[in-house]
Amino acid sequence: MIKENVKRLLDELPENITILAAAKTRNADEISEVIKAGIKIIGENYLQDAQGVINNVKEKAEWHFIGHLQRNKVKKTIDVFDMIESVDSLRLAKEIEKWCERQNKIMQVLIEVNSGEENQKNGVVPNDVVQLIREISSLNHVRIMGLMTMGPRFGDPEESRPYFKKTREVFEEIKDLHLPNVEMKYLSMGMTNSYKVAIEEGANLVRIGTKIFGEREGSRI
Repeated sequence: MIKENVKRLLDELPENITILAAAKTRNADEISEVIKAGIKIIGENYLQDAQGVINNVKEKAEWHFIGHLQRNKVKKTIDVFDMIESVDSLRLAKEIEKWCERQNKIMQVLIEVNSGEENQKNGVVPNDVVQLIREISSLNHVRIMGLMTMGPRFGDPEESRPYFKKTREVFEEIKDLHLPNVEMKYLSMGMTNSYKVAIEEGANLVRIGTKIFGEREGSRI
């Protein structure tokens, strides 16, 4: 099933769209099947989950941390992941810088944007993104690779469109600034419920779980 789901997605999406397989709670065999089917970026929400499966996945992949990152877990997180997609404060970025400097490592990150300015969600509000990126760009071991935002997980995907549009506008604004240590390569927007709308609004990285792995109780990522 996973192989067929991936094939349908790859056939459907334009070549410039990168798929991240959201592998929350999925096992190593399922993840291996995804990679063998052609998806090369795997996203994990929790450090412990990633530690439990990465060593058992023999296929080569790029691992992205896509959950909320606590500063006390930064040290172990940078050992495991190739990119952190959920940086939303200078304080967190400085913690990443501290541990990466000790390891002589450059960590690629995306800035998480709370495009709907919802109190229950993490991320920096759109009006503060440029200033935050200016501050983080001074760090030598953190490389900003773009922005990430999440629309509503359920309901009408069209409700996400204004949030995706706003995030794309901020993305383009930052791109035009040509800041040091900032390469605006990825605009990560959209999940299983909303990725089509996100792509229409400029996303080039989409985060898909259910449409790849199938339904699991209580989730439509």
